Amino acid sequence: MDTLSNAFASLQQWLFESLVQPLAFGLGLGNLLEDAFDATGWLLVGLLQLLVLLLVIAPLQRWRPVEPVTDVRTVRTDMLYTVIHRLGLFRLVLFFTLSPLLDDVLGQLRVLGLPTFHLDDLWPGVTDLAWVSLLLYLLLFDFLDYWIHRAQHQWDWWWRLHALHHAQRQMTMWSDNRNHLLDDLIRDVLVVVFAQLVGVAPSQFVAIVAFTQLSESLQHANLRVWFGAWGERLWISPRFHRLHHSIGLGHESKGRGTLGGANFGVLLPWWDMLFGTANFEKRFDPTGVRDQVEQGRDYGQGFWAQQWLGLKRLVGRA
Repeated sequence: MDTLSNAFASLQQWLFESLVQPLAFGLGLGNLLEDAFDATGWLLVGLLQLLVLLLVIAPLQRWRPVEPVTDVRTVRTDMLYTVIHRLGLFRLVLFFTLSPLLDDVLGQLRVLGLPTFHLDDLWPGVTDLAWVSLLLYLLLFDFLDYWIHRAQHQWDWWWRLHALHHAQRQMTMWSDNRNHLLDDLIRDVLVVVFAQLVGVAPSQFVAIVAFTQLSESLQHANLRVWFGAWGERLWISPRFHRLHHSIGLGHESKGRGTLGGANFGVLLPWWDMLFGTANFEKRFDPTGVRDQVEQGRDYGQGFWAQQWLGLKRLVGRA
């Protein structure tokens, strides 16, 4: 683990000194070098993720696809979403807009005596080990993601935004980041505040986010794979998550046609099993939203059309 960490740090330092630092000075942003160094880490993580997508998950999709890719245009739009998020462009916008406000709010909460819970202090001698601490934080954030995801499906106003993610009829490894930007903003603020409150180290937070995103890319892949009776209950497979995207099933309460659904887990199916929302049927159904298929509701084709229609749905105009 130390070897990987040192290799990543060296690569980050090289990328920062050879590209990001000269660019920052050229733009007159020398006062932001510390933040630029952190941003370099996110950029490097994103580049490594794209490499894994192209070299590992893409060949798997070609090896055993669920369905043929017939709508190349919508897949290209998903690729744009992936680049925006994985290369840190979305986080860059957040940094210049909401981060100062968020820092002020958290600072005021600290002044008022709001404590920070450090998971590392929970079990001295054991949680001091980096890999143990990382696993515990991974569990904690996955539990949070489960409940955020359920809220996206349970609260009508949030579903109007999140529905864009489910409106993809041609699901591929690029589909994970196909979200309304306001939906992503709400989720990211919740996760960052939670990270501050539990005291996760920045390096661990980056590792958790990167690992989670790669796993989600695999889950969304156009890949006819399941992990077997036992494996399906240990880690979320492409089959398990595809069922969550299935028309009239994944985003609806079974048999009622109301908001709800199944298979909300992000990494682990344990929370679905614990709270009664797991569906382990071995099926690979078509994906999409019922009103999109049955009523012809338009969720947009290009990036800007999808974002605009999402805002219109939010205020009841689409």
